[in-house]
Amino acid sequence: MNRGLRCPSCYSLSVSTSSSESRGAGGTPGGIGQFVVGLVMVVAGGYLILNQVQVTTSSWRFGQYGGFGLTLLPLLAGIGMLFYNGKSVIGWLLTIAGTAVILASILMNMDIYFRQTTLFNTIVMLGLLFGGLGILARSLRSA
Repeated sequence: MNRGLRCPSCYSLSVSTSSSESRGAGGTPGGIGQFVVGLVMVVAGGYLILNQVQVTTSSWRFGQYGGFGLTLLPLLAGIGMLFYNGKSVIGWLLTIAGTAVILASILMNMDIYFRQTTLFNTIVMLGLLFGGLGILARSLRSA
């Protein structure tokens, strides 16, 4: 075997890691600075908007009749069956169905309101949120 001959195509490609080809956010040349500024704007705008939302609950209803106890029956029956036999398919189905009914009832009985604010504050909140999303998208865009 002759070791003196070298084949240029036998060498693997080398990747340059010079600072002039450094990558920014998401591996794109967009820049980490834009990413951070956009992220701060999105977080600030999202916080201000969520701070204006007021969540209240109305009375608990199950059909025409009031009663939280009725929604607990499938859950409690399923839990009892699972304590007796942990592999009970009916017990698991009742537990899952009872939990789903309770979560759905909680969501259906919530009232969500946007508190009164000035137009200027609303524009600032939405401007921060959507401006930040635009800067984030620009920082992740490949050149």
